[in-house]
Amino acid sequence: MKKYSIILLVLLMSFTSCDDFLTVVPETQLSSVTYFKTENDFIQAVNGAYAPLRAYYNGPAWTLGELHSDNTFYMRNVLFGAVENTENLADFSVPISNGTTPNSNVLAAWRGLYLMISRANQVLDPIDAVEFNQDSKNNVKGQALFLRAFSYFHLVRYFGKVPLHLKPIPGREGSSLPLSEEAAVFDQIIKDLVAAIPLLPQKSTQLAGRVTQGAARTLLGDVYIYRKRWSDAEQVLAPVISSGQYSLMPSYAMAFSKNSTNKNNSESVFEVQFREGPDGLQGTFLYQHLPYPLSVAEVRSLFNTSNPQPLDGQGNNIPTPDIIAAYETGDTRQAASIMTITVSGRPGNNKITPIIKKFQDTHAQHNNHGVNWPVYRYAEVLLLAAEALNEQGKSGDAVGLLNQVRTRAGLAATTAAGQAQVREAIFKERRVELAFENKRWFDIIRTDRIQEIIVPYGKRIVANPLDYYFPPIPGAVPRNNVFTNLNKFFPYPAAESEISPYF
Repeated sequence: MKKYSIILLVLLMSFTSCDDFLTVVPETQLSSVTYFKTENDFIQAVNGAYAPLRAYYNGPAWTLGELHSDNTFYMRNVLFGAVENTENLADFSVPISNGTTPNSNVLAAWRGLYLMISRANQVLDPIDAVEFNQDSKNNVKGQALFLRAFSYFHLVRYFGKVPLHLKPIPGREGSSLPLSEEAAVFDQIIKDLVAAIPLLPQKSTQLAGRVTQGAARTLLGDVYIYRKRWSDAEQVLAPVISSGQYSLMPSYAMAFSKNSTNKNNSESVFEVQFREGPDGLQGTFLYQHLPYPLSVAEVRSLFNTSNPQPLDGQGNNIPTPDIIAAYETGDTRQAASIMTITVSGRPGNNKITPIIKKFQDTHAQHNNHGVNWPVYRYAEVLLLAAEALNEQGKSGDAVGLLNQVRTRAGLAATTAAGQAQVREAIFKERRVELAFENKRWFDIIRTDRIQEIIVPYGKRIVANPLDYYFPPIPGAVPRNNVFTNLNKFFPYPAAESEISPYF
């Protein structure tokens, strides 16, 4: 983290003030002397604070949030060898030594999120002292507060106690802080979001891709629910529902961005902006959520690129039999979320393999797409609000919101009645509605269901490895240490421990 906190890292990449995508600004054009003096300086700087979101959602967000759950698993390519950084996350065997791990995905999440915090702090620290248009200042400040809160919300759920940096770090001295207690981190997250909400415009008047008041309310509602502050969650989410700014798309498949269209649609509350092309703004996650090896023909059939290339290595984020079985009969989300392909290089007779479909779209260049990542959708707002209502004994009102999501999925109204049944119905609905959107692990830990869900899931893999994509060849079985690290929190990244005395 510390090496990523040097002043002006905030300026290395930025959005333009009128474009909803990231643009690269040559480092030689940037100077601390020219920045933080005008309105445009702050706009450029806060836009740069969004940039780490692309790397985060291209990589560690899905490895830590989805692969590290019972929704997806990896597919070992025996010709490639071990790929322990993702494999250890998928089978809950992340190595720990003195509370730290060498896992590169854990390190990438830590550094990426603290980079966003660093950039937000660079905006927040000087902004009140500089005079410029008040509406614009409020907007910039609200965005920076949201991005800092967003980053800490992910960090505190991954690691528990984390350093709480709220000021820019001018150099190595002062870059290492003690670990703050979880409660203190959550208090700061809530403080930032409560401050951000009145500063931010509604979606209809905000530039596409930027944080809105609805996004800040949704994040705060998520935080309150994580802390079991049900009444607070209800109050902060209700204005999102009544705002008229959001609605469910007519079909589930239409809720998701295409490569160049359907971005920031009526269901989108907040999504990470990607753009296909040579300017460094592209997404790559579609290529990481595939079984390997894939031939040129198989890659072309998926993406129709002009320059398809074979994919080798270890396949990741492959839908498990468990998530496939979780869909009710007639649920249109299953066909929109999961498809099967033929993997000719897969050992054995069974070449048919499920893959994530909901983000798939054609594009021109190999490993370079513009599909946005949905961080929050209106469907989740409805489910969060339903949960908040149900936990206060308002189960009838909760069912009404839950059924809006079910109706769009082609399902009948839930038969759940009473708080306990409705609680379980909402939990199950979140799984299928938000499948592959990196929510599952957080849902499991916040409801204390590791023993209930992950332990038997691990036993199923060990007992039936062929069902979980292990090849039918001698020795291709789960390792002895699978499902031995069932901790709620990830270990701290070992590379960071080398420069911090606090873990």
